[in-house]
Amino acid sequence: MMRTLFLQAPSFDGYDGGAGARYQMKREVRSFWYPTWLAQPAALVEGSKLIDAPAHDLTWDDIKHEVDERDLVILHTSTPSFRQDVHTAELIKARNPNAMIGLIGAKVAVETQASLEASPAIDFVCRNEFDFTIKDVADGVPLAHVAGISWRNGEGQIVHNPDRAVLEDMDQLPFVSPVYKRDLTIEKYFGGYLKHPYVSFYTGRGCKSRCTFCLWPQTVGGHNYRTRSIGHVIEEVKYIQREMPEVKEIFFDDDTLTDNRPRVEALARELGKLGVTWSCNAKANVPYETLKVMKEGGCRLLLVGYESGNQQILHNIKKGLRVDVARQFTRDCHALGIVIHGTFILGLPGETLETIEETIEYAKEINPHTIQVSLAAPYPGTFLYRQATENGWFDGSDHLLTDGGNQIAQLSYDHLPASVIFDKVEEFYKRFYFRPRKIGAIVGEMIRDFDMMKRRLREGVEFFDFLRRRKEAA
Repeated sequence: MMRTLFLQAPSFDGYDGGAGARYQMKREVRSFWYPTWLAQPAALVEGSKLIDAPAHDLTWDDIKHEVDERDLVILHTSTPSFRQDVHTAELIKARNPNAMIGLIGAKVAVETQASLEASPAIDFVCRNEFDFTIKDVADGVPLAHVAGISWRNGEGQIVHNPDRAVLEDMDQLPFVSPVYKRDLTIEKYFGGYLKHPYVSFYTGRGCKSRCTFCLWPQTVGGHNYRTRSIGHVIEEVKYIQREMPEVKEIFFDDDTLTDNRPRVEALARELGKLGVTWSCNAKANVPYETLKVMKEGGCRLLLVGYESGNQQILHNIKKGLRVDVARQFTRDCHALGIVIHGTFILGLPGETLETIEETIEYAKEINPHTIQVSLAAPYPGTFLYRQATENGWFDGSDHLLTDGGNQIAQLSYDHLPASVIFDKVEEFYKRFYFRPRKIGAIVGEMIRDFDMMKRRLREGVEFFDFLRRRKEAA
């Protein structure tokens, strides 16, 4: 067994680049998702260690000694962080020339050849799912015999091995929570809408929706929703309750946990027996009956991708969602007391000044508890990327962030330039949050809970700093 290090490399200050992040960038309020896609193979490799440098404010100087005794170093990378991650790989190779270095993530899965050509320090990259691929490498299987990788042989030639079969029995994967407990400081992970501290993990992979912008189903996870057995999930929840009693909420990070309604109802009933507070990603089409079962089973919050309030844009991005259905879903959640964190995207195909206005008014009308407003990001490997390059909406570059790690507007249309879309994000936030109704709700929340008061004050400072940085970047 190779002595293996799993690494989320140092990057921008406050940069949320972990594989649990739907967008790799700095956010309006400082938050970090767990590096679950690194923790999963780390759980398979005996004696391994996981370092998540950005969340723990670690620099290269802080961690460089960790590579000295390693035979294998696995780095998660993404399109925005790729250049910095390659630089880290080169620093590792210079310090420990004998270490084998592999990269994982959607970026290298879809741009395999170019990723390897970026630096001779990279020995191999993994394509698609990589858990047991990494285990094979760590077990000492020669690279020539490892399915699912592309690698550099002794002559420096790049070789593409056959694909690895998609994992169907998800119960083969061990729990990630013990890796979190062993290697991470869980208090470093927080989100503006989740209780603190929280833990997140997957109960399944894949998403049957076909949203044109969404990265993971189109690159690594696929569109077939493959799930762990409910008993397997419940055992991990019990582990968290027993070994990590400080955790106040569990977030199930499946792309859409509600894709399988009978299963989510059965899971909710079992979670209810444990008295656990939990949240998940959901599509805005879950019927009242299912929501009621989820609420009774301890569901506190749903993270919901509304994206747009314009029906034609939802058609354009193949969202498979009707605005009237989303409205009813939201009313049902409000009635049941389920909190919603709503996410919206500006600049999607078909966007105009009128549709942006429609979406802002829609968000105010349905009134989720909190929101996130992102800019349409054409990640390589997505339908949106191909569509945007073919139509000349952007230049196909990988420059999705500013030098400070903030998201920039990549897509630009003849009738709606990128600079206007960029400015509308700030307007969206201000018009949603700076309303008497919303300000009153936030103040009331702070008065009722002193810890929440401290948290919201911190987030307020971060939010206004976010607005300031956006002006500087514009």
